[in-house]
Amino acid sequence: MRLRRARIISEPLSDYIRYEYAGTALNIAAGEEVRWLPRTKAARIALPGTDFWLFDQRTTLFNHFTGSGGWLGNELVSDEPDLAALCAKAFEDVWTLATPHDEYQPA
Repeated sequence: MRLRRARIISEPLSDYIRYEYAGTALNIAAGEEVRWLPRTKAARIALPGTDFWLFDQRTTLFNHFTGSGGWLGNELVSDEPDLAALCAKAFEDVWTLATPHDEYQPA
């Protein structure tokens, strides 16, 4: 199984994203592939309105946050292949444009 994580980020990085960046070596050591995409490069990608995890061709987990970044909860959506396909396409578009962790230099 391949685990890929793409992070769309604003630059300059917030303190929290710098913290995530610093800890990404642990994700990579655990077998993840991680890429970074500055938000300014994502303008032409159709993206879901919130963070998500895509588990298969039918299951998506959306993470909902407040305007200040606090976590509100999540929403598990199963057996909606059209929604999963939309999220898969968005992820692949982001992945294609994003920079691998070992090449990304935080602004």
